[in-house]
Amino acid sequence: MDLTVWTPSPRYPDPAVEILDAAFARYRVFNAAVERLATGFRWCEGPVWFGDGRYLLWSDIPNDRILRWDEESGVVGLYRKPSGFANGNTRDRQGRLVTCEHGGRRVTRTEHDGAITVLADTFEGRRLNSPNDVVTAADGAVWFTDPPFGIGGFYEGVRAEPELPQNVYRLDPVTGVLEAVATDLAGPNGLCFSPDGRVLYLVESRGRPTRRIVAYDVVAGRALGDRRVLIDAGPGTPDGLRCDVDGNLWCGWGMGDDALDGVMVFNPDGRPIGRIRLPERCANLCFGGRHRNRLFMAASQSLYAVHVDVQGCAGG
Repeated sequence: MDLTVWTPSPRYPDPAVEILDAAFARYRVFNAAVERLATGFRWCEGPVWFGDGRYLLWSDIPNDRILRWDEESGVVGLYRKPSGFANGNTRDRQGRLVTCEHGGRRVTRTEHDGAITVLADTFEGRRLNSPNDVVTAADGAVWFTDPPFGIGGFYEGVRAEPELPQNVYRLDPVTGVLEAVATDLAGPNGLCFSPDGRVLYLVESRGRPTRRIVAYDVVAGRALGDRRVLIDAGPGTPDGLRCDVDGNLWCGWGMGDDALDGVMVFNPDGRPIGRIRLPERCANLCFGGRHRNRLFMAASQSLYAVHVDVQGCAGG
């Protein structure tokens, strides 16, 4: 597919925003088209919205940089290079950038003055693998996944042998203690909380026989209950995901097939209700804009956006 000739649909409603279940109809804005904001990157990941500055940051992992898109001007500029082969990003409850870095095999926080604080780089005396995606809970705890994807070669990091299992971690905001909260996942990837914080959703991207999205009840804000499979991805590949205020899951999707590339939307029970078709596989996404009703999609070589009629959860 020649991405250079992609243009927004001239038709309303945009046929790229598909209603799979009547429940999704209320979320589609009939006269809002999918827009491509920028292209020409290598592998886009980790979008995060800064409403106080009206800009979006996202990672271009193989190019070892974090980029910035300005809402008012539409200009794309460099935020940080080198970025430590940054992948997932989020903001903490004080508005600071929190980043997963493949290169340093660590999770960092960018302070308001630009200084970088290392939040975690080891567990029980061994180096982390390659932190992948990250969210901040309402209590300020930082939760992140740690598969070995970023140390498997030299394209998105530096080749190395894993020293730890593929865990999911919680970093306590008061004590700074790092705990492994899930140790039974094959390829833990994207993660997000339900609107009330009582459920943690996780992508198991090396699940067998198929990839899947699993759900855990959050116990006392710091531990996870039994795992249950919420969504069987079939031939698709879920990656990053976010919840809206109604509890629906918006999931980056794709798997080398034009028919699968884009975003899948599921209701809280795991039923598919909507889809946003893109010409590229979508790795990750976030809600932003003035009212958190604009979905930003980091998709392979490009950044896309579409307005929807629902707000993303705060912090997502």
